[in-house]
Amino acid sequence: MNVLLLGSGGREHAMAWKISQSKLCSKLFIAPGNAGTRSCGTNIEMAPTDFDSIKKFCTDKKIDMVIVGPEEPLVNGIVDFFANDKSVSHIPVIGPSANGAQLEGSKAYSKKFMQRYKIPTAAYREFDLDNYEEGIAYLKDHPLPIVLKADGLAAGKGVVICQSRVEAMAEYELMLQHNKFGKAGKKIVVEEFLKGVELSMFVLTDGNHFVILPEAKDYKRIGEGDRGPNTGGMGAVSPVPFADKRFINKVESTIIKPTIEGLKKENIKYKGFIFIGLMVVGEDPYVIEYNCRLGDPETEVVIPRLKNDLLELFVAVAEEELDKVTIEQESRVASTIMCVSGGYPGSYEKGFEIKGLNKEYPSGSFVFQAGTKTEGDKILTNGGRVLCVTSFGDTVHEAVDKSREVLQEIDFDGMYYRRDIGYEFMS
Repeated sequence: MNVLLLGSGGREHAMAWKISQSKLCSKLFIAPGNAGTRSCGTNIEMAPTDFDSIKKFCTDKKIDMVIVGPEEPLVNGIVDFFANDKSVSHIPVIGPSANGAQLEGSKAYSKKFMQRYKIPTAAYREFDLDNYEEGIAYLKDHPLPIVLKADGLAAGKGVVICQSRVEAMAEYELMLQHNKFGKAGKKIVVEEFLKGVELSMFVLTDGNHFVILPEAKDYKRIGEGDRGPNTGGMGAVSPVPFADKRFINKVESTIIKPTIEGLKKENIKYKGFIFIGLMVVGEDPYVIEYNCRLGDPETEVVIPRLKNDLLELFVAVAEEELDKVTIEQESRVASTIMCVSGGYPGSYEKGFEIKGLNKEYPSGSFVFQAGTKTEGDKILTNGGRVLCVTSFGDTVHEAVDKSREVLQEIDFDGMYYRRDIGYEFMS
């Protein structure tokens, strides 16, 4: 099969690494890819949102399958674009239709969806400029802390947890009156704060059947001890010790099955990943968000733990035969530590040379690149999240230690990473 993978982050490097190992893969193209994906296939200078160029490329290169990594092309309707064009409608695109992608594209939409199908989630209200004053009154009476979420896509940074009403009022004004998150924040969701432990669950569905992939816990805040502003993710571990079979069965019955059934009832075409962000309160899981693709950096631990041929899974999705698939998982623990540019998630500089990437790493450790580019024979930083190191170990402690050892060999100006990934599971 000739395969086109869209995206340029660490998620796409991990997926390209896995797809390139498939016995079904003849040629793999990554658009636009990064410095790391070059070792897995051929990078193509093409934006994942440039549908016309993607169509032409697929026709010219006789592409047999398109796999969409990031959310923006899905929310913008790439699946519908292919389905409605006779010249490429025969090419399976792994991902949901634009309607299905609204589970991530609009927090308000996903909240209403959860309410319709009695899927456990935090209580909420939504506000925009039309009911602005109503929102002020609501915030004055809301219990603390208060969660404010931009309705649209905000690159993982559209959530603010406010510890005081003064802070909540200020953030509310910044979002709605001063466009803090641009178009994504034209509507906001004010949500009940749930105190618990976060967990990421990943489902692959063909629209009728589904399989559950390895779970993960990610670490969103920039500072150690989970302090500071939210980022796109600073690291992850998988499996998660408390997510035993009994717990996974509970998530499946109360959340996953109602989600899949809800999509079917509403005739929403969905052939791809559903990322379910959970808050576990006591022993009860609540949905805090849906994503219409794999998470990043969770992918960098989930994909290495997946023993199945990833391309075979995608073929089963395209042919609606996931009921014939059994997921096989690596029993060892995987951890990943994300390395970011100085100043991230605020302003940061790019273009610094990354040293130490060509060394031989210990068995069971992998470097997945994210915000990188090549310049001659050098690899330079090209984003906020630059690269991550994933390692296997018999325990969380061992896996994290191995990743930290590799990171000691890598260096660039302003390099920063958290040294406490997995801290609550260390004994």
